[in-house]
Amino acid sequence: MAASRCARLPGFRTVVWGAAFLLASLAAPAPGQEGPKSSDDDTTAGLVAKAIALEHGEGIPKDPLTAAALYCVAARAGNAEAQYNLGWMYANGRGVEKDDAIASAFFALAAAAGHAYAQKMLTRIGPSQGELPECMKPPERPPALAALEEPDPFVNLAPNQKKIAELVERVAPRYGIEPRLALAVIAVESNFEPLARSQKDARGLMQLIPKTAARFNVRNPFSVNDNVRGGLAYLRWLLAYYQGQVALAAAAYNAGEAAVDRYRGVPPYPETRDYVKRVQRLFPREMHPYDAGVVAPSPILVDVRFLGDRR
Repeated sequence: MAASRCARLPGFRTVVWGAAFLLASLAAPAPGQEGPKSSDDDTTAGLVAKAIALEHGEGIPKDPLTAAALYCVAARAGNAEAQYNLGWMYANGRGVEKDDAIASAFFALAAAAGHAYAQKMLTRIGPSQGELPECMKPPERPPALAALEEPDPFVNLAPNQKKIAELVERVAPRYGIEPRLALAVIAVESNFEPLARSQKDARGLMQLIPKTAARFNVRNPFSVNDNVRGGLAYLRWLLAYYQGQVALAAAAYNAGEAAVDRYRGVPPYPETRDYVKRVQRLFPREMHPYDAGVVAPSPILVDVRFLGDRR
């Protein structure tokens, strides 16, 4: 069926997901802000501008596949220009397989929004049969985390540590974080010491450096509540950025996402590699559910999969 053709292009799907996550992250409120970073119209217009440049090779190499993916995300958000341009690509087989049914469906969407050229193309190509590609559907979310069957290493905690664990178990689910992962990070970072402070000025239970504390609106890193919430917010961000890969998220928590992106994986730092092993001994899972709307995925995930899919 025509509606499944895009689904058979893994690279296309990866770019669609990446663009969808970008759209969601740009439209979401920033930490400490009440309003969105930018309007949906501004964000989709940016995607369309990028897609036009890729489609026609304006200042960058032509890449019609990526252009179609970006158009589709903007089209799903209701951008009439994206709907029209994608209809044109399907009508002419430019970067995608020629398909008049899909083209007419996109032209119909754009025409309904008042796009004059789309109305003319719809008259020329024929009425829409309502058939749209898979990329017009919201990106799928990963399944929920399976129950952890291994012995819980946090059963026999000291009384003061148990209070911290109870807070984590109550708050972590609100951030979409499995409490045991958060407790693993706390154990490795500070050994449950709220006033811990490192030589690099990382502070509190989850060892937030001042830059990270400010990034996630943590006013007092030595406050148990503030520190835990800031650390959970950062973990949520990292899991979304690395699409649920625990090793990469843990490595980035220790060494920073810039280092993980630079080395395209866990950096070769002995401290970081030991850190990842210690976290994963306490939380023995390779993957964790993540909120795709938090941030666009790391370039190392999009680039590696996209280039690999197109060989």
